[in-house]
Amino acid sequence: MTSLSLSELLGATVYDPSGAASGHVREVTLAPQEDRNRIASFIVKTKSGNRVLPFSAVSTIDASIHASTNPADWPAANGAEGLFLLDRDLLDQQVIDINGRKVVRVNDVDLQIDSVIEGAATHTTLRVASIDIGARGAARRLLRGLAPRAALHLLLQKIPPRTIPWSFVDLIETDPARRIKLKISHDGLAKLHPADIADIVEDLAPDEREAVFRTLDEDVAAETLEEVDPKVQKSIVESLDSERAADIVEEMDPDAAADLLGDLSQDRTEQILVEMEPAASQEVVELLEHREETAAGRMTTEFLALPVTATVENAIGVMREFEGGIESVSTIYLVDSHGTLAGAVPLIKLVLAQPDTPLLSLTQEPLISTQKDTSDNEVAELFDKYNLVTLPVIDEHNKLSGVITSDDVITMLRGKL
Repeated sequence: MTSLSLSELLGATVYDPSGAASGHVREVTLAPQEDRNRIASFIVKTKSGNRVLPFSAVSTIDASIHASTNPADWPAANGAEGLFLLDRDLLDQQVIDINGRKVVRVNDVDLQIDSVIEGAATHTTLRVASIDIGARGAARRLLRGLAPRAALHLLLQKIPPRTIPWSFVDLIETDPARRIKLKISHDGLAKLHPADIADIVEDLAPDEREAVFRTLDEDVAAETLEEVDPKVQKSIVESLDSERAADIVEEMDPDAAADLLGDLSQDRTEQILVEMEPAASQEVVELLEHREETAAGRMTTEFLALPVTATVENAIGVMREFEGGIESVSTIYLVDSHGTLAGAVPLIKLVLAQPDTPLLSLTQEPLISTQKDTSDNEVAELFDKYNLVTLPVIDEHNKLSGVITSDDVITMLRGKL
């Protein structure tokens, strides 16, 4: 197993079967739709123009490339349709380090030469092993051709490597058509915590943010959007078409969606609301009517409420079907036939109770609630004073209107810093 860097390979001499120099490597390519790791071909600068040398026609690789076919057999490089060019598309570009949860810049690319046995034959393959984001890669590129090869090698040995395995790298492609053609997605990024994705997104340029949000699943995109700084959040939604924006906003907690749409222009808000499902749209419209700095403006309308006659078994059944945020599941509220708030049952009490236990017997005292027009500061004081996880919001008739969760309060306090 031998390794070499992309910077060493670029400009390397290419020899034909007779041993004659036929040209120099101008580009190294991947065909991601076929194999994201294995090098597909070299674009070689020859006397007759740029030609594509398929990797299947490469016999050996060392400091140079030895081809098993003649240059006349290599097709002309009339474009890079369906190809990812390592020099053009990767060097000096920003990529996402999934493992490190950050955006990094590529200084060089480490390639690995392997021998693969297929049937009775042994084939040489070249694959991308890692990207170099440290000083070693930068120095190798800067000094290549200026310092003797041996001296450069000794110098590089003294610089600690900073590399990221290729499997931990997510590429950023802003051209939608090319992203589809090259099958570039953000599956690795989507597995991170939404807060980590938000940090990464905030480090990207506007067009790169849009590219990421166009490929993320709606659920992941919605959770991420809730974690993004409000100014960046607004910029992202404004960059997306109304249909895509609506798909994402629908999956957000209603209170977060209302806060976001409340920051947009009236025309843009209406465009997104029209594209949303009627039920989700109506829920957000109702929240938009409240002032943001009040309990009603902070509450979510997604919560668990059961009749005062309900049992633990009833509660478990409703929880299984609940599609709201997990923060809202920590407390189950009891209401009478008029919707009046009658009690609150912490989730932990359900775990220890028998299925036929009446929920009313498990209520937590005292029952703390607040009015719709309660100010942000008063809401924060209630959470602090009573160590609340959730806080029910009632109207002037004591009917349960919504619930404020602790993460809402954290977001509100963070916005005041």
